Amino acid sequence: MGASITFLMYHELELPGRPLVQSDAGYVRYILSLESFKSQIRWLQQNGWRGLSVGEALRYPEGKSVAITFDDGCETDLIVAAPVLKENGFNATFYVTAGFIGKAGYLSSAQLRELRALDFEIGCHSMTHAYLDDLSPADLRREISDAGKNIAGMIGHGVEHFSCPGGRYSATAIEVAKASGYQSLATSRARANSTATNPFLLGRVAVLRGTENAGFERICSGEALAKMRWMESARGAARKLLGNALYDRVRGQILRER
Repeated sequence: MGASITFLMYHELELPGRPLVQSDAGYVRYILSLESFKSQIRWLQQNGWRGLSVGEALRYPEGKSVAITFDDGCETDLIVAAPVLKENGFNATFYVTAGFIGKAGYLSSAQLRELRALDFEIGCHSMTHAYLDDLSPADLRREISDAGKNIAGMIGHGVEHFSCPGGRYSATAIEVAKASGYQSLATSRARANSTATNPFLLGRVAVLRGTENAGFERICSGEALAKMRWMESARGAARKLLGNALYDRVRGQILRER
């Protein structure tokens, strides 16, 4: 049996003088500086960890490994993250939001093909970044199935892995993903994955702004995940009570006031 593997979740990377695609506090808390990202990848490489794509990680090789994933499809995936990963001999999966392709700050279709040509795995992060647990079956097919087909058409390669916007999903969303031919669906549950994990309920851990190397080590080893799961349960209860829209408004206000 292979070891358990933490799936890391990154987003846009911040470069000096370059505006982020969004500026609200709820988004910025997920954004790392280039130097922070470099430091984390160097730490992994120097301490004998491997950086895998989702497809590679699902084979659960022995040894110290993390799956490296990026959400949204920001332009910094190609111009910043890819060179750092290549320099350290790491792979990754880039989950792209199909409807964002070509917008300012996001990958163009040509850049997406370039990322794929570098042998990185391309996954799907929906069509419009809608919360899947809010959607009808017809809308789910557009967000999950149609989005994957659009991306596959651009890169000339099948798209096998899907990640849920905001980590939010439903039983129907999972069934649509299976019917669409995906091999996995990633949530934002704070847990490591193993051969015992349902591939359509993969856990992933967001690497947040300000994460120091000591905290990053505890995430990769799985030591920090129990506390994260407790906090995740509290947030889930609040979302269930308030609904996605009101929960996001309240959360955004709290983050702005910090």
